[in-house]
Amino acid sequence: MALKVYERHLAREIYGATLLVLAAFLFLFAFFDLIHEMEDVGKGGYQLQHAVGYVALTLPGRAYEIFPIAVLIGALYALTLLARHSEITVLRASGLPTLDLLLALTKIGSAFVVLTFVLGEFVAPPAERAAQQLRLTAMSKLVGQEFRSGLWVKDGQSFINVRDVLPDASLRGVRVYAFDEKYHLRSISEAEKGSFVPPGHWQLTNVVRTQFDDDGAQVSRQAELAWQSALNPDILSVLLVVPERMSLVNLYQYIRHLSENQQKTQRYEIALWKKLVYPLATLVMIALALPFAYAHDRMGAVSLKVFAGVMLGILFHMLNGLFSHLGVINSWQPLLAAVTPSVMFLLAAASMLWWVERR
Repeated sequence: MALKVYERHLAREIYGATLLVLAAFLFLFAFFDLIHEMEDVGKGGYQLQHAVGYVALTLPGRAYEIFPIAVLIGALYALTLLARHSEITVLRASGLPTLDLLLALTKIGSAFVVLTFVLGEFVAPPAERAAQQLRLTAMSKLVGQEFRSGLWVKDGQSFINVRDVLPDASLRGVRVYAFDEKYHLRSISEAEKGSFVPPGHWQLTNVVRTQFDDDGAQVSRQAELAWQSALNPDILSVLLVVPERMSLVNLYQYIRHLSENQQKTQRYEIALWKKLVYPLATLVMIALALPFAYAHDRMGAVSLKVFAGVMLGILFHMLNGLFSHLGVINSWQPLLAAVTPSVMFLLAAASMLWWVERR
C-alpha cells in the first residue's frame, strides 16, 4: 500500500533519525570492543588485523541487539522534533485521529520488523560464527571443552566424548560409547580425527573399535570409518554462538536434538521464542515514542526526551535479559518469558497515550 504524503514525511524523518542513532551506537560499541580485544593482541597469532576483523564481524549481532533501542530513540527524536515545529499539532488539528497516526507509524515500523528479522536470522548468526572462528583460529585455541576430559554429547543409546573441537568443526580424540537398551556397554570406538562429510556423516580416521559380548572383548582396527550420528557442525556451532545469536533453524535443530536425548531445552526454547518476538519489539518502541510527541508542550527540551528514550531503551534491554534468565531458573513457559518485556512496554505505551489524550 502506497504511503500518504504525511506518512512519507514521517517515514523519512524516522528512518533518518533511527539510522543515525544506530550508526552512533555501533561506532561506540565497536570502539569499546576493540579496546577490549587489544588485551588479547599478541597471544598466539592474534594480531591487530584479527582484532579489527573480529569486531567488524560482531557488528551485525550488535545491530540486532540494539535495533529496538535505536528505533525508540530515533522515533522519539523525530516525532518530538516534528511536534516542536508544530507539525504533529497541524496533523491533529486537520482531523487526523490518533488511531490513524498509530496505523501510519505501524506501516513505517514494518520495515524495521523485516530488517530486524533479516539481521537476526540471516546476517548475525553466520557473521558471529565467522568472528569466533577467526578469533579462535588466530589464537590457536579450541572451540570448547566442557570438562577436562573434553566435550560430552548424548546421541540416542550412545555417549560421545570429543577431546578437542577445532574452529572448522573437525574433531580430535573421538570416543563413542555404545550401549544397548538395558544400558549395557556394547562397544567403544576410538578415532584420532573426525571430519564431517555432507550431507550427513563423519569420516573417522585411525579407528580402534572394542566390541564387548558374552565371550569377552574383540578389538578391530580401521584406517577410515564412516560414522552416522545426529551430531553435526550445526549442533557444534552452539559452542561458538550464544543461543540469542543463533538462527531459528539451528535453534530448532538443537532443541530437537536435546529433546530426543532427554536433556533440558528451556534456555534454547526461550531463545527461539525471543527470535520470533524480538522484531515486533520495534513496533512497540515506535508506539512508545508517540506519547512524548503528544506531550511536547508539557515536557522539557528535545534533549530531555532523548535522554528518557535512552533510559527506556536500557530498561527494555535489561528486562529482556532478566526475564530470559528468570524463565530458565523458574522453568517458566518459554513464550511467557520471551514476550513479557514487550507486553510490559506495550501496556506502558497505551497508558501514556491514554494519559496525554485525556490531558
